[in-house]
Amino acid sequence: MNNRITMTLNADNLILQALREDITGEDITTNSVMPFPKLGEVQLICKQQGIAAGLGVFERVFKLLDNTVKIEFFCSDGDSVSPGQLMAVLTGDIRTLLSGERVALNYLQRMSGIATYTHSIAKLLEGSGTKLLDTRKTTPNMRIFEKYAVKVGGGYNHRYNLSDGILLKDNHIGAAGSITKAVKMAREYAPFVRKIEVETETLEMVREAVEAGADIIMLDNMSPEMMKEALKIIDGKAETECSGNVTLENVERLKDLGVDYISCGALTHSAPVLDISLKNLHTL
Repeated sequence: MNNRITMTLNADNLILQALREDITGEDITTNSVMPFPKLGEVQLICKQQGIAAGLGVFERVFKLLDNTVKIEFFCSDGDSVSPGQLMAVLTGDIRTLLSGERVALNYLQRMSGIATYTHSIAKLLEGSGTKLLDTRKTTPNMRIFEKYAVKVGGGYNHRYNLSDGILLKDNHIGAAGSITKAVKMAREYAPFVRKIEVETETLEMVREAVEAGADIIMLDNMSPEMMKEALKIIDGKAETECSGNVTLENVERLKDLGVDYISCGALTHSAPVLDISLKNLHTL
C-alpha cells in the first residue's frame, strides 16, 4: 500500500467510510478530557508474534484526520514482529491520536492477522511448486486491504472481483445446461484474453471440462485420491487448482499432489487478528 495513487483512488474513500462509521458527530470521550489542541506522543507496540501488514493504511487513517500527524516506523510490511516490539511512534494532536486509534488498529490488526496466517500456510507449501491463492470470501468493503495482506504474507491473489475473470461454478453450469455449453458461451462472450476456469466436483465433470477446452480446472472438495485421478485425466491440458475447506491444519496433505494452485478462503474469512496496541500516550 505504498503506491499513493492506488491509495488515493481506491483506499481513501473506504478509510473515510470507516472513520465516519466510528465518528458520526464527535468523539465525546476525547473532547471531554482534551477540549483544546495538545501535542502528544504514543507508541505502537506489538503484543504477538506475526507478520506486519497494513502500516501504510494505519498511517493513512491519521493523515486523513490530520495531515500534521507524524509517524516514525521501525518495521515494514512483510517484516516478522515479536511481542513487546516497538513498531512505530506517533506524534501529533492528542485528540487526533485518540480519535483515530480504533479504526487504525482495526485495519492493522486485521491485515497483519491475514498476512500471518497466509505466511504460515505458504511456508508449508515451500518447494512444492504450488501457489497459494485467496478467494472472494472477503469482508465487505475490506477486499482491497485483505487481498493486499495475502500478498504480504506470501500468497497470491485469485480474481479480484466478478469483472476480473471467468469462473464457471456449479450454478453457472446449471444455468447454461452443461460444462460444454457454459465454456462455449463464455468463449463467445468474454474478451479473448480472458482464461476460462471451470469448477468440477466429479471425474466425469473433469473429463467434460478437458474436452470443452477449459483453461483452468478447479478440483472442488475432492479427496486427495480423487484429485490424483483427476490430474491423470487432465494430463497437462489445463492448469489445475484445488479448493474446498483448505486450512493450516490440512493443507500439507495437498502439498505433493502437483496441482498448480491451492485456493483458500480461510486466508481472509478465518484468520485471527494480530494483537497490536497503541500504548504509553503522553503530552509533549
